[in-house]
Amino acid sequence: MTELEHRTPEQEWNAWGTAEGASPVSEEVRTLIEQGLGVERRDTPSVSRSEVRVGESRLTAEVRSALAAIVGDDGVRTDDDTRLLHSGGKSTPDLLRRRAGEAESAPDAVVLPGSHEQVCAVLAQCAEHRVAVVPFGGGTSVVGGVEPERGGFSSVIALDLRLLDGLLEIDAESQTATLQAGLRGPEAETLLSEHGFTLGHFPQSFEHASIGGFAATRSSGQASSGYGRFDGMVVRLRVATPNGELDLGRAPASAAGPDLRQLFLGSEGALGIITEVTVRVHPKPREVESEAWSFPDFATGATALRLLAQEGALPTVARLSDEAETMINLATARDVGSGEQTGGCLMITRYEGPRIAARQRVAELLAEAGGSSLGAGPAEKWDHGRYHGPYLRDALLDVNAVVETLETACTWSQLAETCDAVRAALTESLQAQGTPPLVMCHISHVYPTGASLYFTVACGRGEDPVAQWMRAKRAAGDAISRSGATITHHHAVGMDHGAWLTDEIGELGVQVLRAVKSTVDPSGVLNPGKLIP
Repeated sequence: MTELEHRTPEQEWNAWGTAEGASPVSEEVRTLIEQGLGVERRDTPSVSRSEVRVGESRLTAEVRSALAAIVGDDGVRTDDDTRLLHSGGKSTPDLLRRRAGEAESAPDAVVLPGSHEQVCAVLAQCAEHRVAVVPFGGGTSVVGGVEPERGGFSSVIALDLRLLDGLLEIDAESQTATLQAGLRGPEAETLLSEHGFTLGHFPQSFEHASIGGFAATRSSGQASSGYGRFDGMVVRLRVATPNGELDLGRAPASAAGPDLRQLFLGSEGALGIITEVTVRVHPKPREVESEAWSFPDFATGATALRLLAQEGALPTVARLSDEAETMINLATARDVGSGEQTGGCLMITRYEGPRIAARQRVAELLAEAGGSSLGAGPAEKWDHGRYHGPYLRDALLDVNAVVETLETACTWSQLAETCDAVRAALTESLQAQGTPPLVMCHISHVYPTGASLYFTVACGRGEDPVAQWMRAKRAAGDAISRSGATITHHHAVGMDHGAWLTDEIGELGVQVLRAVKSTVDPSGVLNPGKLIP
């Protein structure tokens, strides 16, 4: 193993995660989608690696030499295999294109800096030579956030931060830790656990996503009710830009003007490259308890979550599936454990550490709101399989189906209307294309004032599945915008949501973003086409 190789396995070029985590669709699930959605029984496998078309690198010898002088010859990679692995994210359209052999837009090179100083030097060279830079952490974006767009520049590099993978400092007294941006979620938890701490951030992308990616996209983990969103955990940021560096955050709170950290949390690499993050950490919980609940319908379950949030009695995890998602879970996993459920909506609750003390009060509120306890079994089953969703998505792509997700957030008073509007938009769009869908929804992030809505859509594959989904996504995005909800709660803007950002923040808001970018990135080389309309 060379010093530039990394202990985390690379994800597959045409699928989520690693080959070891993948499994084919069971005959039971295949029959379910054929009968339930009218999907024709047909295998739709990916092309082989040898059939993939990777465009020629446009990086000039001069630029390659300048970059190699900073990171070493082995730190500038232009081989097709490495470039293919950095040719985009993991959305369904991303994978459909690569599975069809389309990777002509792969970056011209992958550059692997080993320090903050090297990141600064690389950005300076790229600005001087007018080379676009796409920051690359775990490559898990599902909104086009790591697409290697040239943006009018002659060439584009993927700036892979995997070598910035250390725990630099832990302050046990203050309960903070400084982590480098390329550190993956599982590795961060391992390092923190050695000191008795946890970050408590477990999004579905956890197994492959990076600390820098969490910060740059305002990630929200599945235990957000207990630990909060990632941006709320951040104490300090170190950022490299083409125009210099910033070190932001000196104290737990400050009145020294606007909080400039907020410019870079959620900036998606368009304003700077986050290289170090100091975050609040928590003592690793010694006890974990789980309980599942059944509610007669989604509205009743949502009301129960609102009551928990507004009383401040939330468990660490609080997740409510609608009738459709609950039905699918029941149809594919009859062995739900203790307790029985024949319909309605499934709620998962999980308690860690100090949150266990709230369990009795939570149970009282849920029962008063119309819930029935199902015991620990269904909740433990969900916990065991909570990172498997993307693997199932990929397996369904192999059998003539299209599966994708999208999300939003809104106030409690808007929740039912927004959910109905998005569901109707997706259904109408896909029915009009001859592929009637199953639209499922769940709530997994709740606040006193509102909650997120996370939709999963499954349907048969059309003649052009990328265009098929993008048409449905546009309809859903328009419905979200008309409802007054946010276009994204935690997936970020990337390229896919840019069309709705102006409506959400206004023309003046867009001008503010452009003014900041012109200051920190005067040549505009950072992540072209992302975030800023």
